[in-house]
Amino acid sequence: MLLDTASLYFRAYFGVPESVKAPDGTPVNAVRGLLDFIARLVQDHHPDDLVACMDFDWRPQWRVDLIPSYKAHRVAEEAPAGSAEPDEEEIPDTLSPQVPVIEEVLDALGIARIGAAGYEADDVIGTLTAQATGPVDIVTGDRDLFQLVDDRRGIRILYPLKGVGTLQVTDEALLREKYGVDGPGYADLALLRGDPSDGLPGVPGIGEKTAAKLLATYGDLAGIMAAADDPASKVTPAQRKRLLESRPYLAVAPKVVKVATDVPVPAVDHALPVEPADPERLEALADRWGLGGALQRLLLTLRR
Repeated sequence: MLLDTASLYFRAYFGVPESVKAPDGTPVNAVRGLLDFIARLVQDHHPDDLVACMDFDWRPQWRVDLIPSYKAHRVAEEAPAGSAEPDEEEIPDTLSPQVPVIEEVLDALGIARIGAAGYEADDVIGTLTAQATGPVDIVTGDRDLFQLVDDRRGIRILYPLKGVGTLQVTDEALLREKYGVDGPGYADLALLRGDPSDGLPGVPGIGEKTAAKLLATYGDLAGIMAAADDPASKVTPAQRKRLLESRPYLAVAPKVVKVATDVPVPAVDHALPVEPADPERLEALADRWGLGGALQRLLLTLRR
């Protein structure tokens, strides 16, 4: 089981009241909510291995170089010209201080936590999925990862609909039913349609349904562009014009939209821990941050 950790702690932050606080009054709603999420996932799905995948770079420069608008609207404050400081993602003031606490608690528990410099959590998930020799459940609220769905290899997306107690089990049948594409086809659908939440412009005038029809007819993006170049094809004049005018975007969008599968990830033990890796540190963190019941519920679940 691979966790898109930031996706889950964002959901925990907005799903658990900010009145949940540490003894000193610091909000810990995201920390405790994430611990409860993990406990429920382990209890319901019994994974042998569990990895918390991290965003070491939520807006990699190599993606921005290809599409400058990539996640640009999420930048809280641009770094000054010539500065080596990376962009900072705009996140709620009371969430950002909780992220280091989450990382410390996961490490003390012994839950594998993996990121890679210059890459997003999606890329870590893509790489670990490519390396996997057995079935993989990916828990994420990010539809971009639907591109990894592969029934043959047992790769599913567990997409939270309400907390993590109600999950949409996303397999190829669901993708075909909802979007008319398979896993790899979802990446082409996304880049044609565009995604305002990621700053991807898409092809003007081509929405999700039109993109799905083009993919059903021509197979993939390369097939669509070959048809656009062929005057004898059945691509409508308006679609042809839009596709050809968008060629510069479509030439680079696949590299931006498709998750990397060759990220240099560290070799760590992915096995779900039965006992904490550092009990003393975990106890100190529990006392400092008032993690109480949420941590105890997770520990009990891990020991079963």
